[in-house]
Amino acid sequence: MAFENLTSRLQEAFKRLRGKGKVTEDDVNEAMREVRLALLEADVNFKVVKDLVARVKERAVGIEVLKNLNPAQQVIKVVNEELTELMGGTQAKLNFASKPPTVIMMVGLQGAGKTTTTGKLALHLQNQNKKPLLVACDIYRPAAIKQLQVLGEQIKVPVFSLGSDVSPVEIARQAVQHAKEQHLDTVLIDTAGRLHIDEKLMDELKEIRSLVSPHEILLVVDAMTGQDAVNVAESFNQQLELTGVVLTKLDGDTRGGAALSVKAVTGCPIKFAAMGEKLDALEPFHPDRMASRILGMGDVLTLIEKAQAQVDAEKAAELEKKIRKMEFTLDDFLDQMAQIRKLGPLEDVLKMIPGIGNKIKDIHIDNKQISRVEAIIRSMTKAEKQNPGIINASRRKRIAAGSGTTVNDVNRLLKQFEDMKKLMKQMTNMTKGKGKGKKGKMRFPFAKPPTKF
Repeated sequence: MAFENLTSRLQEAFKRLRGKGKVTEDDVNEAMREVRLALLEADVNFKVVKDLVARVKERAVGIEVLKNLNPAQQVIKVVNEELTELMGGTQAKLNFASKPPTVIMMVGLQGAGKTTTTGKLALHLQNQNKKPLLVACDIYRPAAIKQLQVLGEQIKVPVFSLGSDVSPVEIARQAVQHAKEQHLDTVLIDTAGRLHIDEKLMDELKEIRSLVSPHEILLVVDAMTGQDAVNVAESFNQQLELTGVVLTKLDGDTRGGAALSVKAVTGCPIKFAAMGEKLDALEPFHPDRMASRILGMGDVLTLIEKAQAQVDAEKAAELEKKIRKMEFTLDDFLDQMAQIRKLGPLEDVLKMIPGIGNKIKDIHIDNKQISRVEAIIRSMTKAEKQNPGIINASRRKRIAAGSGTTVNDVNRLLKQFEDMKKLMKQMTNMTKGKGKGKKGKMRFPFAKPPTKF
C-alpha cells in the first residue's frame, strides 16, 4: 500500500514526543531528523525534504500549544498542514469548458498505464453525469486502439477511431467535430507514448494541442518509478504546459515519494490517483486526505464517499430496521459482506478509519477467508440461514462438505455470528436508554492471527 513504510517511520519519529509536557528545540530537531530520513527513504526529492523540514522546524519550535492538543500532537498538526500544502493544499479539479465539449488530452510514456487511465477517467466522468467520448490517437503501439475499444465496451462509452493509417492529429480533429455532432460533452484523447521522451513524440503532441486547444493536458505517470516520475513530469510540463498529473500504481508503491514531490518540483497539481487495477479505482486527489493517510490518521471522508457511491441506501435502511427488531439473519450478513467488498480490500478500508491503521498493521486480513465464509453461508438451506439454531451436528457436516471447509470452520462462523447478534442487541438497548454499560466483545472473523481457517 502507498506510503506504508513512510507512515510507520513517521509514527516512530512522533512516538518519542508523546508524553512530554513541553517539546524543546532539541526534541523537535531529533524528530525532524527522523522525518527527514523517512522522507528521503520514501524517495521524496531532496530539495523538497529540506524545505519541508525547515518550515516545520520554524513553526514547531516555541509553538503556542492549543488547549485541546499536547505538544506532540501540535507538532504532528504542523507536519500535517505542511504535507498538505506540499501536495497542493486543496483539491485541483478538472477545468470544464463553458461551451461543450471539454477536450482532455492524456499524455505520458509507454507503460505508465495511460490507456487504462483514460478509460478509468471516462468512467469517473460518466458517474458525474458527463457524456464522454474516447479517442484512439495511439496508432503506433500494437493493439492500443483495440485496448481502448475493449475498455469502451466495458464501461459503455463510445470510442472514436479511424484506424492506424490516419495521422493522430487528423483523428483528434475529427473526434472533436464528431463529439459536437453527437452532443457528447467530454472528449478524452488517448495519445501515443514512447519508452523515453523524444523530439518526434513532443512534436506530435504539440500539433494535437495546437489544433484542438485542449482544456486539460493530463500527464499519466507511474508512481512506482519514484523520482523518475517527477523528472518525466518536469520534462512534459516544460514542453506542453501541463494542467495536471494522474499518478498510477500508487497502491503498489510503499514509498509514495512521487506524490509528495510532483507538485513542489513542477508546480503542476496532482488531479487523480489510481489506487488499483479495477476501472473504478481512480480517486480525485485530495492533498489534505492524503496527508492524513501518510500520518496514519485515517481518511474518513474518502471512506464515506466510497460508501455513498457503492452501498445501496435502501438495503442499508432495511438492514437498520432488521437490527432494531433483532431480525438480522445470515442472509443479511452475507449481503453486508458483499456491500463491504465493493469498497475495496478490507485492510485498505479499515486503514481509512482513524486509530485503526496502527492496530491492524501486524494483522493480515486474507480476503480468501471472506470467500470461505460466503461459501459456508451459501451451503446452508434457506431455513438454516433464517434460523441458525436448527443447525445440528449432521447439518454442520453437510454444510462443511458443501463449502469445502471443515466442521470447525462452520462452528467458528456460527459462534461469531451469535456473538455479533448479542453485541447488536446490547447496542440497540443502549440506544433505547436500557444499556447498563456492558461491553460487547466480538472477534473479527477474517483476521490472522489469532483466528485461522
